[in-house]
Amino acid sequence: MLTQTLSLNRFRLLLWGLVCLSGIVLAQPPRGPLVVSPQVNADKTVTFRYLAPAAKEVRLSAQFEKAPVPMTKGDQGIWSVTVGPVKPDIYPYSFQVDGVTVMDPANVAFFPNERFKASLVDVPGDTPLIHAMRNVPHGSVNYEYYPALEGTTGSLVVYTPPGYDQNPTKKYPVFYLISGTTDTEETFFKVGRTNLILDNMIAEGKAKPMIIVMPYGNIAARVAEQKGGSKPADPTVRDGADAVKRANDFATDLVSHVIPYVEKSYRTLSNRDNRAIGGFSRGGGQTLRTAFGNMDKFAWVCSYSSYLSPTEMDRSFPQIGSNPDNTNKQLKLLWVSVGSDDFLYKGTVEFMDYLKAKKVNYKSLITDGGHTWMNVKKYVAETTPLLFQ
Repeated sequence: MLTQTLSLNRFRLLLWGLVCLSGIVLAQPPRGPLVVSPQVNADKTVTFRYLAPAAKEVRLSAQFEKAPVPMTKGDQGIWSVTVGPVKPDIYPYSFQVDGVTVMDPANVAFFPNERFKASLVDVPGDTPLIHAMRNVPHGSVNYEYYPALEGTTGSLVVYTPPGYDQNPTKKYPVFYLISGTTDTEETFFKVGRTNLILDNMIAEGKAKPMIIVMPYGNIAARVAEQKGGSKPADPTVRDGADAVKRANDFATDLVSHVIPYVEKSYRTLSNRDNRAIGGFSRGGGQTLRTAFGNMDKFAWVCSYSSYLSPTEMDRSFPQIGSNPDNTNKQLKLLWVSVGSDDFLYKGTVEFMDYLKAKKVNYKSLITDGGHTWMNVKKYVAETTPLLFQ
């Protein structure tokens, strides 16, 4: 009887082990062959690979290519292509698999965005680029939640400079930095590498230590999401009534909610001379509208690949051009930059011509290239040394 009991217990244990093992096996994704992608080669060419045994066509879509590049199917169903050499920088890319755009599953680096999901490839320079990870003191990046507009909860990414935690009495100026249409609060961090740019520039003595606050710019989407509604489409007219209302809502949220939260939670120098605002694309428009509507809050203004039309300037912010002496006295920096191939180039140049005609002082930079985050990194690297000087 004792022998039968022991045998039954062994059977039960064996059965339980098999059940657990099968659960572990089922919980694991199918492994398949190892895929290495992207592979940056010594000559700056880049090899991309994608596992799709059943696919009929796979193409590489990359921001350094003018058109999608066909890939070749090899052993085990791995498609591949080598392109370049590629100019050192960080680029978004994706794969088109039988007409469907997908990220690179072999790559953990991705582009945070509301619409598209691209992967990122970092082609390093022979000399480390300004956004590269270097052996210098590094700051911290924190994720924050704050009580926001219409009873919602807003999200922020906050960079604090090297030494912030080691010196509990020192206070810092703040740069509010806003991403573009469909971008998230993570984009300036994960794609723009703003934290590494500042780490490197501070280490070189080119920029003052500062706190950088990166908010989410799509207030309407956040309100809809948290109140059970559908995310609204983006405005179709840049200076139309809907776009202006959304920009005003963002300004209200930033001034009434974000700034008080940041100044309560971090050691800030809380006055306009130590407060800057900047943004890319839609974030640049939000920057200009927020700054021009709150001249008592910001002394440093940076517009990257964006503008306000002369009509909107005269309608909504007539004081900027009608009293240029006062504007020039209030603004320690008004920066406007754009790429020569940017689809917003014409409007941005018209904005600069308006400022010039009204005798409003500004600094500008026109670069090669288009409406890209490669250019945004350049603009951040050019403007941050000018802030708080």
